[in-house]
Amino acid sequence: MKIAFCFPGQGSLAVGMGRELAAAFPAARAVFAEGSEASDLDLERVCFEGPIEELTETAIQQPALVATSLACLRAVEAVGARPDVVVGHSVGEYSALAASGALTARDAIGLVRERGLATAAAAEEQPGAMAAVLGLEDAVVEELCASITGVWPANYNCPGQIVVSGTEAAVDELVVAAERRGARRVVKIRVTGAFHSPLVASARDRLRPALERAPWREGAVPFMSTVTAAVEPTGRAVELLLDQLTAPVRFTQAVAGLVRSGVTVFVEIGPGKVLSGLVKRCDRSVTAVSVGDSASLARLQEVLSP
Repeated sequence: MKIAFCFPGQGSLAVGMGRELAAAFPAARAVFAEGSEASDLDLERVCFEGPIEELTETAIQQPALVATSLACLRAVEAVGARPDVVVGHSVGEYSALAASGALTARDAIGLVRERGLATAAAAEEQPGAMAAVLGLEDAVVEELCASITGVWPANYNCPGQIVVSGTEAAVDELVVAAERRGARRVVKIRVTGAFHSPLVASARDRLRPALERAPWREGAVPFMSTVTAAVEPTGRAVELLLDQLTAPVRFTQAVAGLVRSGVTVFVEIGPGKVLSGLVKRCDRSVTAVSVGDSASLARLQEVLSP
């Protein structure tokens, strides 16, 4: 079987995330310690104890999420599971690059802390909104975005589910237009900024120096970019991670590409089960497993056993 490790993006979080596996695997707990030093945050406290109001702050949530994903990865590695390719959704691309060997966990978490601060500042400078459109063809949502000034496709999550991003007024206009076109449901997302849109372009300037200083290495595991929906070399990582700030997440297209390449098992590593659900909506023929605690780790071992 060909295996893809998948790493979730912002929104896949809960107080207590990572605590069980960190208690069971010293290597997993070490990730939280290294990440705390790199980010100047007490990641163990905020991930294990909350409060949720602090954990959901953009500048804290992003490093907390990546630290949890990489801690879970250490537990997965401890039971002998290895990927043939890695992929991440939005900020999860930092986790994926670390899993590929292109970055250490410490460096990835440090970069994500800077990304969180940069995107939070950009959202404060240029507030915006996001909404999930369910039940319309991608082409219809793209047509609606093109017809309304100030709104763009932000996340291609799975067939029939696109998140749009833009100014508050433009997103509100799109919500009405999508409902008129027959959308099954349109849901405004509780965010402070128009992420993955041109409105947060100022984050690029703040993040670029940190990315360029990072000690990149050529990854040993292929990295599927959700910016280009193609396998990309580490040498392209800096520009891809900058483009990622304002470009849509092409998760639907990336999953399709991975399936075409022969991937049959997708392992979501980190808190929540969002990506495994999206993967199954993209292609019901594949196996999708989420790993965020001991019970799900045991399930993974069952799936991968000969």
